[in-house]
Amino acid sequence: MALTPSTMLALGTSAPEFQLPDTVSGNAVSLGSFADKKGLLVMFICNHCPFVKHINDGLIRLGRDYADSDLGIVAINANDVDTHPDDSPDKMKANAESLGYVFPYCFDETQSVAKAYAAACTPDFFLFDGSRKLVYRGQLDGSRPGNEVAVTGKDLRAAISAVLAGSTVSHHQQPSVGCNIKWKAGNEPDYWNH
Repeated sequence: MALTPSTMLALGTSAPEFQLPDTVSGNAVSLGSFADKKGLLVMFICNHCPFVKHINDGLIRLGRDYADSDLGIVAINANDVDTHPDDSPDKMKANAESLGYVFPYCFDETQSVAKAYAAACTPDFFLFDGSRKLVYRGQLDGSRPGNEVAVTGKDLRAAISAVLAGSTVSHHQQPSVGCNIKWKAGNEPDYWNH
C-alpha cells in the first residue's frame, strides 16, 4: 500500500465549481446542488483502496447521521479506470448500493475536479462552510488499516459540528493518508511529485 498524504490545501480556499454524474441516480451533481446547506463535505474515495475499505462503515454512519441535517455530502472517485477497472462507474454504483451510501457517488472521468481540489489520496476530505470557504481538510480520524484504532470519525465530525453550529473550526488538523489517486498517464497535476 502506497502511503500518500493530503496536500493540505490552504484554509479559506473557495470550493471549486464542479458538475459530475452521480453513478447511482444518473443525475448531475454540482456545488449548486447543495446551495441550501450550511456546510458541504467533499470526499475523494474509490472502491478498491484498502484505506477507504477500512473506513467504509464510518462513511456509511456519517452519511446516515447527517442525512437530514444542514450538511451536504458528496463522494467523488477520480481514478483512472483503465488501470483500475474496479473503480469504473458501473462498479461504483454497485458498491454504493451494496454499502448503502446515502450521498451521491460521482465519477470525475477527466480528473479535473480532483485537480481543482488538489486531492492527492483516497480518502481525502474537504469541508466547506456556508460561504463555501475551506475550513477543514485532513483525516476522518486516526484509524488506519492495522493500527487497531477504532474508526470513529472524531476529527471530521468535530469540524462538521463546528460548521453546523456556526463556530470556528480548529486549525489543528492532521492530513488524511491513503492510496494515491490513480492519475491517467500524462495527466498528473503540478502538485504531484511521486
